Amino acid sequence: MKLSEIKLGEEVCVTKISKESSITRRLLDIGLIPGTKVECVLVSPMKNPKAYMIRGAVIAIRNEDAADIEIE
Repeated sequence: MKLSEIKLGEEVCVTKISKESSITRRLLDIGLIPGTKVECVLVSPMKNPKAYMIRGAVIAIRNEDAADIEIE
């Protein structure tokens, strides 16, 4: 399953970031690594981007980038 597929209020665990992209390094810097718990806390009116609670911080991630993050 991909991070972009979760719904508001769901909490999941990151298993893998599947693609190297320009945002991958930023995600790693904020602590989005395998084993990190992530919760979807806000969804914009157009459904893109979504805001996620990651290690106590709310981070907005576009669906295109969230699709590269595998979760369980």
